[in-house]
Amino acid sequence: MIEPIRRSITVPRRRDEAFRLFTSGMGTWWPLETHGRADEFDGAKTERFEFEEREGGRIYEVLTNGVEADWGVVTAWDPPDRVVIDWSPSPEDRPYTEVEVTFTQLAEHTTRVDLTHRDWERLGEQAGAIARQQYEPGWTYVFDERYGQAAAR
Repeated sequence: MIEPIRRSITVPRRRDEAFRLFTSGMGTWWPLETHGRADEFDGAKTERFEFEEREGGRIYEVLTNGVEADWGVVTAWDPPDRVVIDWSPSPEDRPYTEVEVTFTQLAEHTTRVDLTHRDWERLGEQAGAIARQQYEPGWTYVFDERYGQAAAR
């Protein structure tokens, strides 16, 4: 078994606000310029980011060339407690890994947000271990820093 990536931060927001920022607000804090899919398409830029708020909803970028570049599918939608995503923001046809994010109210304007990225084995042992190694610093930057900073504003 390949160990999941686990990240946890505390943000100065109510649980419902932290949940909305992570889901429907993802396009406001995610660093699409460095961690997006537009660079796969010659000359395209990200026009907008979509997070369909429902079980079965798609997560994707809409590019200036009209392409919808998929990131994943929402597999559990339980606002404001948790969201689970089959995650594969890649042009490769490969199995999804799973990202689960839970939101726990600690005080009136304080929420702990826990992210678990798992199921690396779906990619195969070697490929899964490599992907996990690449994602670990990415989640530190994207989740801890970018989401954390956006939640603090």
